[in-house]
Amino acid sequence: MDLFDKLLLDKGPLGRHSGMDDNFYMFPKLEGELAPRMKFKGKQVLNWSLNNYLGLGNHPEIRKVDADAAAEWGLAYPMGARMMTGNTSYHEQLERELADFEGKEDAMLLNYGYQGIMSIIDALVDRKDVIVYDAESHACIIDGLRMHIGKRFVFPHNDIENLKRQLVRAQKLTNESGGGILVITEGVFGMSGNMGKLAEIAELKKEFDFKLLVDDAHGFGTMGATGAGAGEEQGVQDEIDLYFSTFAKSMASIGAFAAGRHDVIDFLRYNVRSQIFAKSLPMPYVIGNLKRLEMLRTQPEHKAKLWTIVNAIQNGFKDKGYDIGTTQSPVTPVLLTGDALEAANLTKDLRLNFNLFCSVIVYPVVPKDVIMLRIIPTAVHTLEDVAETISAFEAVKSKLDNDEYKMAGLEGATFASKMS
Repeated sequence: MDLFDKLLLDKGPLGRHSGMDDNFYMFPKLEGELAPRMKFKGKQVLNWSLNNYLGLGNHPEIRKVDADAAAEWGLAYPMGARMMTGNTSYHEQLERELADFEGKEDAMLLNYGYQGIMSIIDALVDRKDVIVYDAESHACIIDGLRMHIGKRFVFPHNDIENLKRQLVRAQKLTNESGGGILVITEGVFGMSGNMGKLAEIAELKKEFDFKLLVDDAHGFGTMGATGAGAGEEQGVQDEIDLYFSTFAKSMASIGAFAAGRHDVIDFLRYNVRSQIFAKSLPMPYVIGNLKRLEMLRTQPEHKAKLWTIVNAIQNGFKDKGYDIGTTQSPVTPVLLTGDALEAANLTKDLRLNFNLFCSVIVYPVVPKDVIMLRIIPTAVHTLEDVAETISAFEAVKSKLDNDEYKMAGLEGATFASKMS
């Protein structure tokens, strides 16, 4: 069979939705200044879908540093891969400051989070090693696991007893092969919002010999007394052997980093292929990230504002009887019951008639009868935004409960007439 014909017969789990309204459900376009209120389909919407946790993405101090760095350096410098011609004192400064912030000996910059975690996993393990990982790990971790040619065992999300059983299996194999064990989990899981059980996992080091890699993309900047992440929040930062995070969430930027022992980080510098053979992170991003890290460290008011909004919206949902799952972080899922058609119609109603934009998650990310509306609070949202959102959710939940979203082909005008 022709390769392309074969691909187009199936289209994949997301590709099968490609025939839906152009740029409405898939690849929507949010336009205007980065803010809680932006334009969608020509209308202003209240936006809860940006991972701009601390509100730094459009902060005037950040905008000025970004603009000045771009004007001074351009986007080309430094040219070449870091190992060859792409290293600068600013790159090294950012690494030192990240390591210090995370309480680690050293840190390594990475161009992207997704690419970075995949490549780190690939560099850390060989066929003799065993990986044990949480079942709800992000897609970037799963793709990294696919590159591993050795054994890998999965444990149900945050199930420590099952993790112990997988470690018994892993230890038996590595005793025979001479390999090691890598446990991978997340600091904050991006869908459920709950934290990986880092303290309980770390406790297992007394019984098993393994190294712990934590992807804390959603915890960095939002969790812990200083914002150093889920490890700080749980008091086990020292037990995390390799701490990883991206700049794409709290820092509202591009890039990522890994922090750990100096000798391990140095090994990664010489063995992470996606960095060895890729152009260095451009200077405006590096200087901009230095400013973001400075603000994260020295201006705790941004984190405090974030948590004011988080507590208000999560308590508001719970007071109205909504199921927000097991979240322990700013990530706020609202779980409703309905099928894919109802989810599509509910989404259209929210965006067209209530002028509210949030992520809508359906199967296979959640079970078939679940609709997840995911809210990402930020420091630049207001309590008025919270009240408006809870009111809109009450209205669409009432319609969902009354089966008003079950009809195929419903349009915004139909919804509007039922609202009036």
